[in-house]
Amino acid sequence: MKITYTLFVTLMMIAHTGVAQVIPTNGTIKPDSSIHKENDLNEVVVSGTLKPVRKLESPVPVEVYSQAFFRKNPTPSIFDALQNVNGVRPQLNCNICNTGDIHINGLEGPYTMVLIDGMPIVSSLSTVYGLSGIPNAIVEQIEIVKGPASSIYGSEAVGGLINIITKSPEKSDKLTVDIFATSYKELNTDFSLKSKIGSRITVLSGINYFKFGNVVDHNHDNFTDITLQDRISFFQKWSIKRKHQRAFTIAGRYVYEDRWGGETNWNKSYRGGDQVYGESIYTKRAELIGNYQLPVQEKMFLSFSLTNHNQDSRYGTVSYIAQQKIAFAQLIWDKQVENHDLLFGLASRYTYYDDNTPATAHADKVFLPGAFIQDEIKIGEKHKLLTGLRYDYNSVHGNIITPRVAYKYAIDDENILRLNAGTGFRVVNIFTEDHAALTGARDVVIANALKPEKTYNVNLNYLKKIYTEDATFIGLDGSAFYTYFNNRIIGDFDTNPNQIVYDNLDGYAISKGISANIDITFINGLKFILGGTYQDVSTVKNGVKSQQILTEKISGTWAISYLFKPVKLSLDYTGNVYGKMRLPLLGPLDPRPQYSPVWSIQNIQFTYKGLKAIEVYGGVKNLLNWTPNKGTPFLIAGANDPFDKNVQFNGAGQVVATPGNPYALTFDPNYVYGPNQGIRGFFGIRYTLK
Repeated sequence: MKITYTLFVTLMMIAHTGVAQVIPTNGTIKPDSSIHKENDLNEVVVSGTLKPVRKLESPVPVEVYSQAFFRKNPTPSIFDALQNVNGVRPQLNCNICNTGDIHINGLEGPYTMVLIDGMPIVSSLSTVYGLSGIPNAIVEQIEIVKGPASSIYGSEAVGGLINIITKSPEKSDKLTVDIFATSYKELNTDFSLKSKIGSRITVLSGINYFKFGNVVDHNHDNFTDITLQDRISFFQKWSIKRKHQRAFTIAGRYVYEDRWGGETNWNKSYRGGDQVYGESIYTKRAELIGNYQLPVQEKMFLSFSLTNHNQDSRYGTVSYIAQQKIAFAQLIWDKQVENHDLLFGLASRYTYYDDNTPATAHADKVFLPGAFIQDEIKIGEKHKLLTGLRYDYNSVHGNIITPRVAYKYAIDDENILRLNAGTGFRVVNIFTEDHAALTGARDVVIANALKPEKTYNVNLNYLKKIYTEDATFIGLDGSAFYTYFNNRIIGDFDTNPNQIVYDNLDGYAISKGISANIDITFINGLKFILGGTYQDVSTVKNGVKSQQILTEKISGTWAISYLFKPVKLSLDYTGNVYGKMRLPLLGPLDPRPQYSPVWSIQNIQFTYKGLKAIEVYGGVKNLLNWTPNKGTPFLIAGANDPFDKNVQFNGAGQVVATPGNPYALTFDPNYVYGPNQGIRGFFGIRYTLK
């Protein structure tokens, strides 16, 4: 571990955006066209401004990750795949059921908006479930915007957004099949098929199936190390040809998942009982999205999405049964007037949420109509100014206004400067976002009526392209970011170990930091993707600054690839490294470390491409065999008494140390910061029919 950390410490301040390969414009030698383009700076993106634009031309910095990037370290879900994206970390929130969220620049999952084809499909209730089960075979690319996006996308886009772009049915391959398994007995299958209905309709169908049914307890605490899962997902996207090449697509997805973790002798007969502890989650989720270009001379588009999420969970004896429905519609008018590229939009969102917890006495129904305008002004050849303003009316909280401004300065063809600033808001529903509030291990206390959070954001980005005479391409990308929070809502785990107390912060919170990146592509097929981020995410109350729990200050990612052309064999070495995080302890006697160590997950993969239409790949995940239990007396507090039958309390409700409970602990599975899955081999086969 020390050797690995020393080797990569010099790379920590370098961020990753994917291997860039651009045809030079200054007369230098062109890179070998056989080198696969994994991230092209000339690629078309839509996430920054809601309209198609070349990545280099966008005033908003957008990171683009292609399917080829994620194949360097194949995973069964997009949630897991994001572990090698710099500044983005999948955070597990429970040692037992392995649910989690996505952190961008240190901000928790609820601050990140997740979209599918530009539609807000993945809601706060289902971030981890929505990102699981998307067939990788149907994903064209993933676009990530770090920083303010609320003026265009509304609530939840405070920290940034992740937009999953699915393939166009017309341009997709006829058939793809990708199957891999691991020595942990995991099995993942991705399948996609393109078909035609008449001369005008093209259909892309996809299926993902993931199965893990092997009980593993390598740390010998009588609890499953990782969650057992049985998940299937169906996806279908229809593209319909119309006159004048007007767009019309409609897509749907259905996901069913059965996951559980707990004591190793648990089975479904114990579900909800107090004899053997288990956390069992049944998820049923249906989605429908569409995009229709209106039959008028102007460029006007009507987009919509519908989701229905049903969750039936048991956390020991605690029952959590919830339903969330979201209907979203948006009308956009794209209009160009001389040097002004205008975008007008009307949006409406209806959210229905109900559960069986005492905090939800009746179903929440929230209407959120809004309107926005964006003006991208071209000022000469080198300057672009983007201004935007969004107005929303929340049926609970009233009027909300979020302005935005962005500036792009193309110093020359190889140097670009971007500045983005804006405000954001977020309306919170605790029980749709915080798994820790549902485990039954702690009582939830909401101190006061929660006010919406408000933020002020700024992001500065600098891009440098270098082309050498020997056709080496080097892409340098640096960013500095700053977000200031009013009314920040934080769960207090520290004051009372038996409670999570939620309230608006009496003070303020700040997320700030820098990241940098370097992508190097050599003519001989060697590629380096190196990245790192330094961030300071903290709260200030009564003049006292505290580091946010479960948030690292330093992180790095890398992917080193080489193609052995004579034997058609490629090598991918990927990994990440994270600095120390403050962890949730249960009291002054808790013997577990207050801070995590520096830790790293590293993987190696070989891919053979010498067979027609077939790729064979395999390798080793978690080469260092790192798991968070190393150096820690235990991970799950009270694992020997998960129903707290032998826990004693004093008159103030505090746990009392006893001979059977010397550390004065209650059952709590929330001391988690990294995956508890050790070294394992994997092998897969990928078939593609063009």
